[in-house]
Amino acid sequence: MSRLPDWARRGRGLWSHVGAGRPDFAVEPGPGQESVWDYPRPPRLVRDERVVEVRHGEHLVARTTRALRLLETASPPTFYLPVDDVEIGMLTRAPGHSRCEWKGEASYWDVGPAEDQVARAAWSYEQPFADYSVLAGHLSFYPALLLCTVAGEAVRPQPGGFYGGWVTDDVVGPFKGEPGTGAW
Repeated sequence: MSRLPDWARRGRGLWSHVGAGRPDFAVEPGPGQESVWDYPRPPRLVRDERVVEVRHGEHLVARTTRALRLLETASPPTFYLPVDDVEIGMLTRAPGHSRCEWKGEASYWDVGPAEDQVARAAWSYEQPFADYSVLAGHLSFYPALLLCTVAGEAVRPQPGGFYGGWVTDDVVGPFKGEPGTGAW
């Protein structure tokens, strides 16, 4: 897409924090930790070679050492897994879409066997904006709905229900998603 739609340009201008300086209320990271307040906006994608797994009950939905971590000011990282490392038979396209001013329009997926699916537990950017084109062919999963692990550590969901950040012991906040944090 050569020109950003108006909704994306407007959305990009709303943020009061862009990773240029850690606010006074941010938690100071300890050894081996990252502050989400040091992450940039626009978000940055980095490769992560740790073992990332997603499970629905007894079913292994995905396993990879080729994840992409999306780092965005005020949010815990979101892990995107290559579709080649996902059991595609465990996914069914779900209705509806959402928009991200940085990445584009997201599609949703129900996850699990037909008799036990979790609605809208995964999403993807099938035609992301040019700056995030590498996300095409990747999926992310909501850790509030499925068991997601990074290097064996169970992921905790980002607060608020909408955002899909993966909270692990190596990141500190506070995190966007609590009431009053929408424009962080």
